[in-house]
Amino acid sequence: MSKIVQDVFTVVSKNFVTPNYIRVVLTGNVSLFKGATLGDNNKIFIPPKGMKKVHMRSYIEETNEWILPELAVRPFMRTYTNRAINFETNELVLEFANHGEEGPASAWANAAQIGDELGVAMKISGKQLFPEVSNYLLVGDATAIPALSVILENLPSTAKGNCIIEVKTEEDKQSLKTKADINFKWIYNENPGDGNALFEAVKAVELPETSKFGFVACEFATVKQIRTYLRKEKQWEQNELFAYSYWKKGMAENESAKDRQKEKAN
Repeated sequence: MSKIVQDVFTVVSKNFVTPNYIRVVLTGNVSLFKGATLGDNNKIFIPPKGMKKVHMRSYIEETNEWILPELAVRPFMRTYTNRAINFETNELVLEFANHGEEGPASAWANAAQIGDELGVAMKISGKQLFPEVSNYLLVGDATAIPALSVILENLPSTAKGNCIIEVKTEEDKQSLKTKADINFKWIYNENPGDGNALFEAVKAVELPETSKFGFVACEFATVKQIRTYLRKEKQWEQNELFAYSYWKKGMAENESAKDRQKEKAN
């Protein structure tokens, strides 16, 4: 079982990487997170609107339970991707798809100022984010860019593959670093989650037959389409594909969690 560690961190900088993508740098005791996997999904704790301080839950080891703060100050818990940690400068980097005021995470990132607090929890598991193969298929929308960025930065120069990313506008296209031979395709969709452009782009790719791995992370219905196509039609083995819906259109994260977990298990 993975150990979960948590603490409160403070904003030291924020910038809009693109109009719809926000990078926030936090400082604090990042040494707690040695052994955490970059690119893995973890949790942030967002104070209620208007509050600068965050009141964290506490863990009772004897009873194996989390004790939550009173409702008036209880933070929103949301999933995030561990983008980068600098143990020398004690800094932690988080990146957010900008949905304006839609959802507590995006609302917080838009309003965040230097000195604001955010709670961060991570699993210390030594999890492998991706296996070492020759060919990679990386697919996602803006919510997946942190995880895709970590994978791309850690691929060896001998690796090849395709990276397909759906963002809102052409202004949201980013230059993602990698040593590997990756063909990038950016898809522009003002209404993420609508249409089949991401799925159609995957179907247009010439897929490798051997030594392959796919990482797919985007909206619920699109993930389902792509997983079905790769596993059923293209006969990819279960260990050759990680496909998980980060969100479900029309539903908040906490409302869609059961549906997304059930779909992941299929």
